[in-house]
This record gives sequence, structure tokens and C-alpha cells, in this order.
Amino acid sequence: MANIKFIHEDKEVVAAEGTNLREKALENGIDVYTLKGKLTNCGGDGQCGTCIVEVVEGMENLSERTEPEKQKFKKKPDSYRLSCQTLVNGSVSVITKPQARN
Repeated sequence: MANIKFIHEDKEVVAAEGTNLREKALENGIDVYTLKGKLTNCGGDGQCGTCIVEVVEGMENLSERTEPEKQKFKKKPDSYRLSCQTLVNGSVSVITKPQARN
């Protein structure tokens, strides 16, 4: 089992190992999209780049970056991930919508 802590929402959820981060967030009422992302998201296919989270703890407990992530985040911090492309394999803490907070 893995604990996922959503920092700004002050919410922690329990997930099975291998759980998709975006799906688990949405399932628990955590909004991973900015307003623009709500209108233009690709539904979790890794194409739009709107479900960005920043990993602040537990990066080692996540799947490796996928090719879509490598393309989208060439000029972004290593801690940025697309939640739709990220599988959780252990405890992690994330910040949703970091691009909107900068």
C-alpha cells in the first residue's frame, strides 16, 4: 500500500501499489487541472500536459518518466510529473497545479 499526500488540499489517501496518480486524485475529489486544463485536457493520455504535479517527497516511489513527460518537461524541474503518466509504488507527497502557483 502507498500513502499519497496532496499538500495544498491537506488530504492523504491510501492507494494500492501501481495506482495511477491522476485517477486516484480524481477519485478522491482532488482537482489536478487549472481552469485551462479543465477545458483542454486529453483525458489521461499524456498528450496535453495539463495534469502537472510537483513531487516534494517520495520521487523514488514513482514510475520512471514516460516519453511524453520527457518531451513536455525538457525545461521544467525534475520534480514535475504528469499525474496521468505516473504510477505510485510507495508513499509520496505532491503539490497539484504547481504551474499555477509560480
